[in-house]
Amino acid sequence: MNSSHTTTMLRDHRSARRDSVAARAAQLLARGPARMKSPSARWAVSVLAVVGAALMVWSGVIHLQLWSDGYRSISVIGPLFLIQGIGGIALAVVIAVFRRVVLMAAGAVMMAATAAGLLLSAGIGLFGFQESLAVPYAMSSLAVEFAAAAVLAAASAIILAARPGSRPVRR
Repeated sequence: MNSSHTTTMLRDHRSARRDSVAARAAQLLARGPARMKSPSARWAVSVLAVVGAALMVWSGVIHLQLWSDGYRSISVIGPLFLIQGIGGIALAVVIAVFRRVVLMAAGAVMMAATAAGLLLSAGIGLFGFQESLAVPYAMSSLAVEFAAAAVLAAASAIILAARPGSRPVRR
């Protein structure tokens, strides 16, 4: 057998396997509750997605309020508060409408990162700014953000753990 032909066949096989792994990952991330077999699991995911989205909106509103109360004048932190407020609300709406694993996981990561940013800022400072957990909204912000992260992570885990059914999608 021609060795260059064998090499090409092996390369094509590896490439096809890599493509199938990427396709499988994309399928998993695009999964939503609509194709889940269990009605109670579909209901639970939908409720968790909406609750998580509502918590994200709450966090976004807190950040927009703080931005308008004076954080806008703080270098780097001010624009980040504005981005978090607008981006959080926008992602929350998309999560509530589409309820896909990738969106809920992104929301969970965003909320956990936002809470971690506050803790870093209060502990060692962030971008030259030292925050305190005694300021208005700090503790409620942490509670809302960690709760949102947990709720959205739970919804994602339920979808990923469920076996997809052959239930037709309603139109």
